[in-house]
Amino acid sequence: MLVPLFVNADGEPSVVLTRRRDDLRRHGGEISFPGGRQDPEDADLCATALREAEEEIGLAAEGVELIGALQPTPTIATNFAVYPFVGLIEPGQAWRPAEAEVAEVLELTLRELQDGYARRPLLRRGIPFRTDTYLVGENLVWGATARMLADLFERLAAL
Repeated sequence: MLVPLFVNADGEPSVVLTRRRDDLRRHGGEISFPGGRQDPEDADLCATALREAEEEIGLAAEGVELIGALQPTPTIATNFAVYPFVGLIEPGQAWRPAEAEVAEVLELTLRELQDGYARRPLLRRGIPFRTDTYLVGENLVWGATARMLADLFERLAAL
């Protein structure tokens, strides 16, 4: 996964997320960072994150300044480990969402996300549970993406 960070026109630190298409078999309609599975030709997981970001949202790898990584984050439903890499990008990108996967590219400020934090009740596959979430307008971030954001916020607070 790639966690693309930039400073928007108002001087606000912001992040790029995607809303997955509703008709996808896995994680349909959910909000996540750009990323996916490692291909055999990927040199490493960092190369995977950059390739996937280019495929999913049109973010050129050479336009990303990698600055670190977050903790590997497990997914509960699918039992994967996600390896998020943090990169700085220039603002004002012309996004090119992959029609087959991405319904929308979101640019949200870190402040909006933090302000929208709460433990909320959710219903998934008929099972109710409470979990950490970030809500900005109609955009609800939860699950592994919410855990990655929490790790990012923790690290930024320590700076």
